[in-house]
Amino acid sequence: LKVEAGKTLKTMISSLKSELVNEGIRWTDQDNIHVTLVFLGDTDEMMITVISSMLKDKSEGSGNFELILRGAGVFKNISDPHVLWTGIDPSEKLTQLHNIIINGLRDTGTKIEERLFRPHLTLGRIKHLNDKTVLKPLLDKFQNIEIQKVPVNEVILYESRLLQSGPVYMPIDKFKL
Repeated sequence: LKVEAGKTLKTMISSLKSELVNEGIRWTDQDNIHVTLVFLGDTDEMMITVISSMLKDKSEGSGNFELILRGAGVFKNISDPHVLWTGIDPSEKLTQLHNIIINGLRDTGTKIEERLFRPHLTLGRIKHLNDKTVLKPLLDKFQNIEIQKVPVNEVILYESRLLQSGPVYMPIDKFKL
């Protein structure tokens, strides 16, 4: 699900970047910000058509909805951070869409990672921090702040290519909800 960064999200990202300017973080290009419903990894070319057909069948007509972006945090944890993110308020519609797609992928025989669905937007990947003490107060500053509403009206099947400069996401197909 592609996300257009609104004023508050852009301001938050700008603030994080300026506060963490001397840290080893690869920031996500604002044009690449998205919610990953399911990560497929390396997928056989022949399966792309099958997956695309399943996505069309399962997602089209399921209905538009809205997400609320809120707060900021890190994955793995504050003492060993790997990913800097902004969160998404719990959404029954998003969870239903995720489950429908997961079940559809299983039905096609596609291998998927069995992991807890934790919807978020990746803002940056942390390689290293010179000063870990700066991170917690910065995240606390954005704790529970509503950042923006995001209209959800399509699912996009992306191909991602990892380059030296960072990932490049190329849409393969789009499915209107």
